[in-house]
Amino acid sequence: MKIVLKYFPKLNSAQIELFKKLGPLYAEWNAQINVISRKDFSELYERHILHSLSIAKFIQFNPGTAVLDVGTGGGFPGIPLAIFFPEVQFHLVDSIGKKIKVVNEISNSLGIKNVIAEQIRAEQLNGKYDFVVSRAVTQLPEFVKWVRKNISGKQKNAIPNGILYLKGGELEAEIKTYGKRVFVQDLSEYFEEGFFETKKLVHLAL
Repeated sequence: MKIVLKYFPKLNSAQIELFKKLGPLYAEWNAQINVISRKDFSELYERHILHSLSIAKFIQFNPGTAVLDVGTGGGFPGIPLAIFFPEVQFHLVDSIGKKIKVVNEISNSLGIKNVIAEQIRAEQLNGKYDFVVSRAVTQLPEFVKWVRKNISGKQKNAIPNGILYLKGGELEAEIKTYGKRVFVQDLSEYFEEGFFETKKLVHLAL
């Protein structure tokens, strides 16, 4: 939890309490349904929660923004972002039902009201959202095919609607076709921990 406060010292008391609860809740549920690798569970706050919150360093979503989290797994980046942005609506989806069960149990235990979790494939979704977020479930061009239809044409925020994609490693081949519509943010500019040296946030305007 200290690492979250290190980079987000202005969290209010309600947010701090919710972030504190994430550790015990994920420990309880991960023992039953493995949604986080057990070998790095001890790094939950750095590698999953803080990594998710890198999006909050990049953009301050305006109230009323609608965000879709595709391939949410155990609720990342959606649940940390929902705590950070209580006036933003989050729709978390995954094709695996047991993962969505964990997401629902955790969001219900926290009492957060701005999260809807659903077992569904991205290709089947028809709703419109300002942004689609994800932690690298596939190559970016394939991901674009899944979610392009879901991006709203109405702008509400300081940056254009589109995809916010958390990914590591080499990205040149994946992004070269998008030209000036794509921006890559090195997360090492936000966070000093070694884990973030190769991690990036890709914004693709759609």
